Amino acid sequence: MFKKERGITLVALVVTIVVLLILAGVSISLVVGENGIVKYAQNAKSNTQAASTAENTMMKNAINYMDTIH
Repeated sequence: MFKKERGITLVALVVTIVVLLILAGVSISLVVGENGIVKYAQNAKSNTQAASTAENTMMKNAINYMDTIH
């Protein structure tokens, strides 16, 4: 008599799409937001470059000092 329906309902489909959109928004915010991963990577790059420059300067000063001793 009654036919069993198979498949997903429109409500389930809409709920799934809304949940996926929320997850996508949160993920994008975490990656490119004001305190996102990209900002941390840019800050780490500039900190590494500054530390490398400082280390190179200290090494040159040490070499120059050693040259003046000998």
